[in-house]
Order: sequence, then structure tokens, then C-alpha cells
Amino acid sequence: MSTPDNHLVLTIEQAAERLGIGRTTMYALIKTGQIRTVTIGRLRRVPTFCLDEYVQSLLANPTQLDHAA
Repeated sequence: MSTPDNHLVLTIEQAAERLGIGRTTMYALIKTGQIRTVTIGRLRRVPTFCLDEYVQSLLANPTQLDHAA
């Protein structure tokens, strides 16, 4: 599945693919409010800038690994 860079909103599956994560993980991030979505009619979509916001938040708050190899 390809996700063209010119799309303003993505399906859940396309957004997950763009982040390189699974669909279930994507739904969990949405449910916890870490990634915002919009509803268009009866469809839930992820604005591409919300993926950018999520990645920026990860960079701003890096997690510490107790036992880094």
C-alpha cells in the first residue's frame, strides 16, 4: 500500500504504515489521544500534520532506557 505525500488525511492503515507501526498500535495511540484524528462523514482519518506532531512529541520527550545494550 502506498501513501502519496500529497494527501492531507490518511486512513488509519496508511498512517500506521507511514509510521512503520502496526494497525493495532495505531488504534491504541489514537485511543489514548497521542495521535489526533478527524471524522469526515462516517470515516475517521488522520491528518498528516498530526503524525508530524506525534513524532515531534517523541523527540521532545525521549524515553530513558534503564538497560541499554
